[in-house]
Amino acid sequence: MKSSKNCEIKSFPYNLFFFSLLICVINLQSCTAQTNVGLDNWFNNEIDNTGHPFHYLWTDTTSNGYSRWGKIFQNRGANISTVKRPTTSVLSKLDIYIIVDPDTTSENPSPNYIMPEDANTIGQWVNDGGVLIILANDAPNCEFMHLNKFSKMFGIVFNHVTLHHVIDNNWNMGAIASFPDHPLFKGVKKIYMKDISSLSLSDHAKPILNENGNIYMAENKYGKGLVIAIGDPWIYNEYIDHDKLPGDFDNRKAAENLTDYLLLHARKNKQSK
Repeated sequence: MKSSKNCEIKSFPYNLFFFSLLICVINLQSCTAQTNVGLDNWFNNEIDNTGHPFHYLWTDTTSNGYSRWGKIFQNRGANISTVKRPTTSVLSKLDIYIIVDPDTTSENPSPNYIMPEDANTIGQWVNDGGVLIILANDAPNCEFMHLNKFSKMFGIVFNHVTLHHVIDNNWNMGAIASFPDHPLFKGVKKIYMKDISSLSLSDHAKPILNENGNIYMAENKYGKGLVIAIGDPWIYNEYIDHDKLPGDFDNRKAAENLTDYLLLHARKNKQSK
């Protein structure tokens, strides 16, 4: 009995060592596998009257910003960053790339349009396994010509229209309450989308959300990657929670579902590389 106790006592430090080593390995794998999400601040590059960048940015905590969506990503262990021109070097560090509402000349007197070299670089990145989401806007508020030359390579075109126009606080004018069986709408009964463009699809692009013959959301697997397109910036701070929206809208739940969907595909693609 005495010998057995001595053996147990001697083996304890070794067990502790291997347990600690295992924890280190798990933590290292977790850090290595962290999903990197980049938000464009090149094609959308607006400056407010104080000289600071604003509008659909992680750092913008006003109603115009994406700070709340950024928190959803971070709460799921993702690393968020703001990126300028999407060169090959920049995109190589990202798993998810978000383009929102490219500037018109009324928003930026010298806009950075999506040029052919940008389109080719982003297209190659998606083909190699990147996850791209494009959130446009309605006709007067988004630069469509260069955007559509780019998005057409994925079988998606944003139509130059304004749908779901909402007058004052007539919230149900922007309500959608009928959804297909898609992960984006699991547990979602009603969402709010205001002043949006519809989509035209070709090739292998598939609709995600339809209403009265209009497509508002679509996706396409492109090479090893995935592209999602939505005709509105949609889940910016103003309309992600119930600061303004009535309590029966599920925009936050839909935003969480979208985030999970993007992360799921990004992590799958990362593991397969």
